[in-house]
Amino acid sequence: MKAALLVLLLSFLGAPFQCASDPDPARRMQDTPSEALWNLAERFREQGQAEAREETLREIVRSYPNSREAERSRLVLHEDHDGEPAAASPSP
Repeated sequence: MKAALLVLLLSFLGAPFQCASDPDPARRMQDTPSEALWNLAERFREQGQAEAREETLREIVRSYPNSREAERSRLVLHEDHDGEPAAASPSP
């Protein structure tokens, strides 16, 4: 019984430890949905499609309210609404 327990404990020492952490953004293979929508909104801005950009930003806020992109979208929408220039959107 002690030998079996010892073998079991030793097997756990050799097992890889996995941490519950966020992946390194530089190593990810694809964007999150909110990042993809933010990138789309930026393309709309570059193309001068203000209405499409605004709707995309609103969709980010609606669908992904706790994301970093939602906070950025709120800032841009607030600037646009106040009449301040929003051409220089917040950086990541």
